[in-house]
Amino acid sequence: MDTSIFLAKLVGPMMFVMGLLVAVNPQRMRRIGREFLDSEALIFMSGVITLPVGIAIVVVHNVWETDWRTLITLIGWIAIIAGIARMALPDVMQTLGEAMLQKTHLIAVPGALMAIIGGYLAYHGYFV
Repeated sequence: MDTSIFLAKLVGPMMFVMGLLVAVNPQRMRRIGREFLDSEALIFMSGVITLPVGIAIVVVHNVWETDWRTLITLIGWIAIIAGIARMALPDVMQTLGEAMLQKTHLIAVPGALMAIIGGYLAYHGYFV
């Protein structure tokens, strides 16, 4: 199986479900976000998890073409940057997170965007 298809099948449904859950219930995500931001250990550990996931994606799929596959590469690079930021700059991440929690649209809109991207990737992984 092509690496792009495999990653689209893996990442697409996860992003779709997660984005949908975030978009339809921003109040629940606000509560979860509050708990997350109150724990420096959780912020750090999320970086420990996110960084190697991003590295793995980029190592096997550093594709910069003008098609849907570039989304997978971008997700990998974003995961690398987010993982490093969470481990190295937890105070900055807490400040950014606090700002997002203040405005419901800064939760729901990115959630909807994540669902759209996830659905798009899942479509390419399973149906194209």
